[in-house]
Amino acid sequence: MNFYERALELQDETVANRRHMHQNAEVGLHMPKTQAFVMEKLAEYGLTPQKCGHGVTATLGQGGKVLLLRADMDALPMPEESGEPFACPTGTENHACGHDFHAAMLLTAAKMLKEQEGLLEGTVKFMFQPAEETFEGSKDMIAAGILENPKVDAALAYHVAAGQLPMGLFMYNDQGTMMFSVDGFKITIHGKGSHGAYPQSAIDPINIGVHIHLALQELIARESDPNHACVLTVGQFQAGAAANIIPDTAVLQGTIRTNSPEARALLVRRMKEVSEKTAAVYGGSVDIEMISEVPPLICNPELTREMAGYMQELPIPDLRAYPGASSSASEDFAVVAEKVPSTFMYLSAGYLDERGTYGAHNPKVQFNEGVCPMGAACLAHCAVQWLKHHK
Repeated sequence: MNFYERALELQDETVANRRHMHQNAEVGLHMPKTQAFVMEKLAEYGLTPQKCGHGVTATLGQGGKVLLLRADMDALPMPEESGEPFACPTGTENHACGHDFHAAMLLTAAKMLKEQEGLLEGTVKFMFQPAEETFEGSKDMIAAGILENPKVDAALAYHVAAGQLPMGLFMYNDQGTMMFSVDGFKITIHGKGSHGAYPQSAIDPINIGVHIHLALQELIARESDPNHACVLTVGQFQAGAAANIIPDTAVLQGTIRTNSPEARALLVRRMKEVSEKTAAVYGGSVDIEMISEVPPLICNPELTREMAGYMQELPIPDLRAYPGASSSASEDFAVVAEKVPSTFMYLSAGYLDERGTYGAHNPKVQFNEGVCPMGAACLAHCAVQWLKHHK
């Protein structure tokens, strides 16, 4: 079965599905329009979709090994300035990371696999996931049982890449960390407010926050192993409402990102200790809330090489591999990869002209829809081949 040839026949349909989700973008866990649309399409294609947490799942085949194919489907809370005729009109949601592509390509893969269900020597489970951008979606669907009944043996996910990239490039990592961990934190500093003219009567949370911020930078400079890539960023510092009032509280929010589980554990632990002890030195206290807790995305080496091999069996023009790819961005598919052997790859959806000027998460980003048949074909072909070789 030539899935790429069939995917080309279905390209207009894939693009139409992508544009529908793009124009009706939703963010976060609760995505009623997108969830309903995906379920409607899967039913139209002959599958029996079910809600799974705030996402959607379905299965094809019966018995044998189980391969999970995952696509996220949430947008970002930002306006769109792409100039595309199908741009989201709300001004508050934008598929600037390409998740609309992921969901549309997986829908087409599901349709093709249903048409060729007799080729499946095992079971394919589909995972249409919300809230990747807020790092909630994988955990939500795992808690709802996506990896069980039937139990998943391996997982595959793709992500499109915008920018100045040629079509046909696929990027993967079979040697180390594909994407960094992310631990978002919120430090609420409790002091004692007073008139600005009487600082001796106060416990100044702004002063404590400044010292915490400086101390956190030393964790990178003096405690992190230089062999590990580590980033600690404080992106928010909020306190006070008037120039002559020392407030009761201040808030710092930031993220820790690393390419190593050991470095992650050290930095998260020391962030908490440094914040608590620094506040205590100046007479205050802190509450620390972890906003996101996602491990590094480390792909299974054998599975990654196997899937890359299957992809190169397809007659896709100019398809070429770029091994060793890595990114300091984060991806909550890492939560799945922590539990079952998994691989995650980037598919180029860029342009070499001015349309490739902007990358993901930019309000002006544009993605190349020529990637649609490539992604759909790779998903379907890899599923058939993996199940055949692991029956």
